[in-house]
Amino acid sequence: MSLAINGGAPVRTKPFPVWPVWGDEEIENLTRVIKSGKWGRLAGKETETFENQFAAAHDARHGIAMNSGTTALRIALTAADIDVGDEVIVPAYTFIATASAVVEAGAIPVFVDIDPDTYNIDPQAIEAAVTPRTRAIMPVHFAGRPANMDALQKIAQKHDLIIIEDAAQAWGASWKNRPVGAIGAAGCFSFQSSKNVNCGEGGIILTNDDTIAKFARSHHNCGRSEDGLWYEHFYFGGNYRITELQSAVLLAQYDRYEELKAIRQENFALLSELLGDIDGIMPLPLEKNVTSHACHLFIFRYQKEHFAGISKTKFIEALRKEGIPTSPGYSIPLYKQPVFLNKSFGPRGKKIEMDIDYSVDFCPESEKACYEEAIWFTQNILLGSEEDMHDIVAAIEKVQREAPSVVSR
Repeated sequence: MSLAINGGAPVRTKPFPVWPVWGDEEIENLTRVIKSGKWGRLAGKETETFENQFAAAHDARHGIAMNSGTTALRIALTAADIDVGDEVIVPAYTFIATASAVVEAGAIPVFVDIDPDTYNIDPQAIEAAVTPRTRAIMPVHFAGRPANMDALQKIAQKHDLIIIEDAAQAWGASWKNRPVGAIGAAGCFSFQSSKNVNCGEGGIILTNDDTIAKFARSHHNCGRSEDGLWYEHFYFGGNYRITELQSAVLLAQYDRYEELKAIRQENFALLSELLGDIDGIMPLPLEKNVTSHACHLFIFRYQKEHFAGISKTKFIEALRKEGIPTSPGYSIPLYKQPVFLNKSFGPRGKKIEMDIDYSVDFCPESEKACYEEAIWFTQNILLGSEEDMHDIVAAIEKVQREAPSVVSR
């Protein structure tokens, strides 16, 4: 059967599930808030209700909702007393917000490699990167898979470091039955539109540290103090508050989250099993300590030598033509982003000198993920049927059989 990229019939033309999933609950919640006239966070109770619910679900005493996950990371760093010039170790393979939040806080991101079996930060690489200026580690629970928190906590204790978890993709993920987000000093989640729980934009800081919670609330609310007058501003801050309208949507989204997570996890397991039987397709292996995977992304490693040598880019193009939405993931590691190479951290890209040279960084597993191996299916794909998962497998097998015809094009 000829590949669709060569003019043949595709494996499927039926669309996969779209995102977001929504229903009457969102509309009813929004209507309630609109009719109340209490649209801002300071006037209503929707945000407080959501904060308490989300924090309790992740075993955290405090939840502070923000206008974005990026803001949450930046405020969490400041609230945890990360200072100007401090070094914060971050993975090289992740969304730019992990590192840009560090720069916004006045600190210096130090990039280290990932573990190719998990795509999470490599603890051995962290150990090698610690210097006298290192103050914090910011692991990313990438794709919804918890990082190795045992190893990270051991390193943090050894070197007296703070852990700020980037849990932007990891709602309901657990490491050894402990929800991520409040295992370290603080954790940050995102509610941006692509996320498994979303309200368009938004984020939240979780923490069990009363001092971090106090300063996070102040920094995100114009530097106010809960004990002060309304127009007293005790600390540096801005208006980074979420709205009652967004929180109303989040309450509805979260109510159906467990049901959707179960579907994602079932399809995740099925794909892992089926794709694992195809030479050259390597789903990231699961580990017993990951007791709940949030399944924001399904990631596998592509090995072109089993596909007649066709590049990752051409393989993805062929899969898309077969009706399988496929993502290449990040195109370059963070240290090769122009903003870091040029240190364009000032107004209009003005160069701000830092005592670090990103041009000499090299993280081989991150580069291999970007350029050769990492392929993603997004979380909406995992909301499909069992038949949909088999279509993905059939398309990959078809591309493998006909790979020489792609090379000859």
